[in-house]
Amino acid sequence: MSEVIPIVEAPTRLTARALIVGDRIDTVGLERPDTISLLPLAFRVGAHGLVALFRFGVAVMVGLTPLEEEDTLARLQSRTSGERAKGDDETAILEISPVGDEQKSSGGPIQVKDLSPQRFLVVADALAKSVALARDEREVNKVFDVIEPFAAKLAASGRTPFRRRHMLRLIGQALLVQHRVSGRVAVEEKPDVLWDRPDLERLYARLEDEYELQERAGVLKRKLDVIVETAHALTDIIDADRATRLEWAIILLIVAELIAAMVQIWIATAGR
Repeated sequence: MSEVIPIVEAPTRLTARALIVGDRIDTVGLERPDTISLLPLAFRVGAHGLVALFRFGVAVMVGLTPLEEEDTLARLQSRTSGERAKGDDETAILEISPVGDEQKSSGGPIQVKDLSPQRFLVVADALAKSVALARDEREVNKVFDVIEPFAAKLAASGRTPFRRRHMLRLIGQALLVQHRVSGRVAVEEKPDVLWDRPDLERLYARLEDEYELQERAGVLKRKLDVIVETAHALTDIIDADRATRLEWAIILLIVAELIAAMVQIWIATAGR
């Protein structure tokens, strides 16, 4: 069993912020004396602050002052790969209610009985997955913004509106997004803390339902499947065009040889 960690004395309301700091966070060697979890790496900051770092590029912070938050993010810069896009964050209000029922009402605060490290890890996991899904949804939608008009023109004219190089770029973009998104965030996996605290299952289930994690992951997977199928279709179109050009080249060579042979026969006949 894991060591029992004392509950933090905290205000009744705190702001939780999930922030994408990059594509990946290297957490190896960042362990501290005040570490409360190793996967994800989580630790205390200041009087009431808690921070959880997820390897897929998300930091979740609760109860930090602006200076503490700025200092934490500055320390992560050397450990982060990939650039952070603007708007990649999500906030939620935690309401400490020891006698209330733990729940998350639509648009309202997340009610928790206390700010124990275990409850923080459950909330942090849901927030991190939600903001990471939002990032992946934007990346996938960018590819769809290119694919949809391409498919419309192809259906209307029966011809590819792009040249071969443009199609190869679209294939590359589609495969790159598929590679980045697939497997980056395991939404189906529950946080490890639930193994030791099965009583927090209801809290996680409510957060999972509120942020529609499973539904959004399903939609994202279907869109990725469409992107992969589109990439395969474009590859087939390129191969078919190449085969058509090769066939025409062979036909032209045969015609040229027939014309050359007829000219030679005509010259030989005329010379007699």
